[in-house]
Amino acid sequence: MMDVVMEVEDGCDAATKVLESLPPPSPLLSSSSSIHTRASALFDRSIDRVAVMPTPSHLSSKDPCYFDFRAARRVPETHAWPGLHDHPVVDGGAGAGEDAVPVVDMRDPGAAEAVAWAAEQWGAFLLQGHGVPRELLARVEARIAGMFALPATEKMRAVRRPGDSCGYGSPPISSFFAKSMWSEGYTFSPANLRSDLRRLWPKQGHDYRLFCEVMEEFHGEMRTLSDRLMELFLAALGLTGEQAAAVEAEHRIAETMTATMHLNWYPKCPDPKRALGLIAHTDSGFFTFVLQSLVPGLQLFRHGPDRWVTVPAEARDAFVVNVGDLFQILTNGRFHSVYHRAVVNRDSDRISLGYFLGPPADTKVAPLREAVCRTGGKPAYRAVTWPEYMAVRKKAFTTGASALKMVSADDDDLSNAAADLISS
Repeated sequence: MMDVVMEVEDGCDAATKVLESLPPPSPLLSSSSSIHTRASALFDRSIDRVAVMPTPSHLSSKDPCYFDFRAARRVPETHAWPGLHDHPVVDGGAGAGEDAVPVVDMRDPGAAEAVAWAAEQWGAFLLQGHGVPRELLARVEARIAGMFALPATEKMRAVRRPGDSCGYGSPPISSFFAKSMWSEGYTFSPANLRSDLRRLWPKQGHDYRLFCEVMEEFHGEMRTLSDRLMELFLAALGLTGEQAAAVEAEHRIAETMTATMHLNWYPKCPDPKRALGLIAHTDSGFFTFVLQSLVPGLQLFRHGPDRWVTVPAEARDAFVVNVGDLFQILTNGRFHSVYHRAVVNRDSDRISLGYFLGPPADTKVAPLREAVCRTGGKPAYRAVTWPEYMAVRKKAFTTGASALKMVSADDDDLSNAAADLISS
C-alpha cells in the first residue's frame, strides 16, 4: 500500500473551493468516487454562506475565508469526502477479540514483550501506567478547549501561513487535497512555546500565562515519558539493558529527540457520514503520543480483511502511541507505522493532542545494527534525515508511490530517484 499523506512543516493552504480535480486518491478512499463540479460547489457555498465569514484565513490564499463550523447546518461539498465507507468500522474495545486495540501497562514486568507484539502487529497501542498525573491531563484538555473556543478574529492572529511550521489552521496535510477537513488545529514547538503563543495572545495576559504554564508542565512530563518509552522500545527489540545503553551512548536517540505538539479540535458535525476530521495517514517521525478526550474518533487501519478499528476513549489517562515511518526505518521494518484517521460525530466535539517525537533535522536515520541482526542481517532502508524523508513523502504523495519503498535499500531505481530528489 502506498503512503497517503505527510505532516508538512512548510505551511499549508487547505482548499476551500472545489474548482479542480482532486489529487491521486488515497488507497483508503474509493478510486471510483466522482469529483463534484464547479457548479455544485458554488451552489453549496451559496447555501452555506451563513457559515463563512471573511477573514485573512489560512484556508485559501486565493479566496480567504474562515469556515464557521458552529454555524454550519449541513456539510457543504467543500467538506464532503467520497469513499469514507468503503471499509467496515469495528469496535476496538477490550471485548473486541482480535480487534481489541493492544494495551501496554508500563508497570507490568512484561511491558517490553507487550510493546514488541503491539508494534509488530498493529503499529499502535494504548499506554497505561505511564505516571503522567490524570489531573494534569484534565487541565491540558480544558486549556485546549478554551483556546479553540476563542473568537475567530483572535485565532486568526496566529494563522499558519506558507513557510510557517507553527500556528493556527487546518491540518497541515490539508494543502494536498481539494476537500477540506472538519477540524481546526494549532501547532507549536515546546522549545519555543511562549514566543509561538504570543501570536495568539499578544497582550500575554492571564489566559496566555495559564496556557503556557500548563503546556510547559505537560511537556516536562512527556519528555520524561518519551525517554522511558524509548528504553522500552529498545528492550522490545530484544536488547538487554547494557546493550540498550550502548545503543543510546552511540546514537543518542532519546537524548536528541525533538518534540512538536499539535492540538486538534473536531467540532460536532451535522452529517458526519459525509465529513472527515483528519484524512488517513501515517506519522513521519519516531513515535507519537495521542491524548484524546472521552469522545471516540481515532481509527486504525487493519488488514485481513481491510477494516477500520475505533480506538476506545473511555480511559481518560491512557495515551495512544503510534509508531512512525522513521521508527520503522530505525527498527529495520520490525516495528511498522500505522495508518490512522479521525472521524467526527453529530452530538459532541472532540479534542486531541498529538505529541510528536523525531530526530534532529540534521541526523541521519538508518536501521540500527542490532535491529538488522534480528531481521535477516540486511538493512531494509537507506539512511535519511527527517527533512530528506519529508521531501520523499511529498514526491510520493503527488505520484502515488510509497515513500518507505522509495528509501528502501532493496529498490535501486526508487532509491536512486529519491536520492536525485533529495539532492535537487
